Amino acid sequence: MKQKIKYFIQVILLPYILSLVVRFIYLTNKRIFHFPAQVPKKPFILAMWHGQLLMQPLNYRKFKPDGNLKAIISHHRDGETIQKIINFLGVDAIRGSSSKGGAKALLQAIKAIKNGSDVAITPDGPRGPIYEVADGIVAISQKTGAEILTCSIKASKFWQLKSWDKFIIPKPFGIINFYINEPFNVLDLTMEEAKEVIKKNMRGRTDVAR
Repeated sequence: MKQKIKYFIQVILLPYILSLVVRFIYLTNKRIFHFPAQVPKKPFILAMWHGQLLMQPLNYRKFKPDGNLKAIISHHRDGETIQKIINFLGVDAIRGSSSKGGAKALLQAIKAIKNGSDVAITPDGPRGPIYEVADGIVAISQKTGAEILTCSIKASKFWQLKSWDKFIIPKPFGIINFYINEPFNVLDLTMEEAKEVIKKNMRGRTDVAR
């Protein structure tokens, strides 16, 4: 019985409460959006640094209200909690990462794009190094032909955790600038060239203070 109660709190109740907190932060901030002029018609890959993933489901939902997004979430012990939070925020999950379940997640992401879904990935997740691009995003893009869009936020007021990813939590009653950059592809590049192009497109999005 205790295990069932613990599971309910950790996997159902806590994620629901945290999703409400994210929505509260979102609604109590002045929101400024910087988006491409056109939403891509074909499924795309949405890339963000691990430390800025908190507000990105709502960033995507504003950019593509009728879109279907599947996010690659790690198999680490907090992965199920994160999965439930993003589910409450309207995003589905693909479980796996570079350190565990990577091949399965890669195949699921490729399948999702071919079936018409957009896919979200943190190129430096789930363990870092911070602001470094792993191979997965390149493989998914080159296998499917999907373009990549990078996204980020800049908050006027925020908490920053002392975690490896310098995780950002915007404070209420400030200003949040939401960014989604123009799409690009890495189809004809080597792995290292592609990773450098992705990193270059994401560079400059590490400082969230205005």
